[in-house]
Amino acid sequence: MAESPETEHPVKAFGWAARDTSGVFSPFKFSRRETGEHDVQFKVLYCGVCHSDLHMVKNEWGMTHYPIVPGHEIVGEVTEVGSKVKKVKVGDKVGVGCLVGACRECGQCADNLENYCPKQILTYSFPDVDGTLTYGGYSNLMVANEHFIIRWPENLPLDIGAPLLCAGITTYSPLRYFGLDKPGLKVGIVGLGGLGHVAVKFAKAFGTKVTVISTSLSKKEEAISKLGADEFLVSRDQEQMQAAAGTLDGIIDTVSAAHPIIPLLSLLKPHGKLVLVGAPEKPLELPAFPLIQGRKIVAGTTMGGIKETQEMIDFAAKHNVLPDVEMIPIDYINTAMERLLKSDVKYRFVIDIAKSLKPEEDCHRRSC
Repeated sequence: MAESPETEHPVKAFGWAARDTSGVFSPFKFSRRETGEHDVQFKVLYCGVCHSDLHMVKNEWGMTHYPIVPGHEIVGEVTEVGSKVKKVKVGDKVGVGCLVGACRECGQCADNLENYCPKQILTYSFPDVDGTLTYGGYSNLMVANEHFIIRWPENLPLDIGAPLLCAGITTYSPLRYFGLDKPGLKVGIVGLGGLGHVAVKFAKAFGTKVTVISTSLSKKEEAISKLGADEFLVSRDQEQMQAAAGTLDGIIDTVSAAHPIIPLLSLLKPHGKLVLVGAPEKPLELPAFPLIQGRKIVAGTTMGGIKETQEMIDFAAKHNVLPDVEMIPIDYINTAMERLLKSDVKYRFVIDIAKSLKPEEDCHRRSC
């Protein structure tokens, strides 16, 4: 008989988990591996709530293993390091993003692109090398190989900064890779949610002229006055869209719901790039003519590798790029997921793990 999550490994841990496709969370006792010679153990202080967490707990992408402890925007303080660890020491502030493993040998890994390694290990609900499941940051502690640990800058707040480990790198990476990081370029950002608002901040920090593209006029004031966007387009307003045709060098599309992309292609200059970072469940319609008539590119990208994630965190600290967050206790997570489904958050929930995750004894009394 297979061991229970609580006894698979020697280090006792606890958090909140969903057990089935209802996505309902409750307290959960499990275990983590001992700190190996190249491992770092840290106390989780804060963890961001990503839209991917919502998809995963309901198994909407068909890849979830239950029970699932989500969370891949994890920050905390190092409590133990392995004998060969050189990257950090006890007491250091650190983070873990979307990855906790990769083969470290393939061409992608050699190019610091562990995020495209065919043997990558995701931070939660993914088979680890020993066959057990990975569990994420809705929990009291983490153990990860030092290679996948991000060193946290002293001047970057842990709580507000946590979502940078997914929302930040997912938008920073395409801006850099596709050359949309040059002062004076005109960049469109589609959607003003958890990813979109961070994309606006990074694009502005690079010195670009930013146009927010949204279905809702109600977001215009916030986009321009608070986030610093230069222009705002209502994608359902045909006159506005026609007037802006051929004006943008590139677009980062952060929307994870099904939506038309042909109108977005019309906004691009010749040689323009539309980069998808959202992950709609249904295929997008993509006719050939809008592409071939302007040598336009439709591309996709996921989070960056570890080296680039560290670069992004350091850039954010230097340029004061910080997400807008709403702090919540862990026992609010079910309500938070309901609100996230309705886009009722500006713009990212962050769980105050250290203050709100009850000690193990209490977890035991509540029948984890």
